[in-house]
Amino acid sequence: MNFTMFVPIAIGAVAVVLLMGLVNMLRNGPASTSQTLMRWRVGLQFLAIIVIVIAIWLKASGG
Repeated sequence: MNFTMFVPIAIGAVAVVLLMGLVNMLRNGPASTSQTLMRWRVGLQFLAIIVIVIAIWLKASGG
């Protein structure tokens, strides 16, 4: 399985949540929504880093 295909998906998910948070902030949306989106962004960034590290490790090991 080509694990590197998950890298753009993970990065795209982070970007979508980040943009949603920015739109909420620009529209003076509820603070609770901003907090929720920030938590999602942090979690997705962690997941994206894990995915990127695994993809690099697999590529380096010839997998």
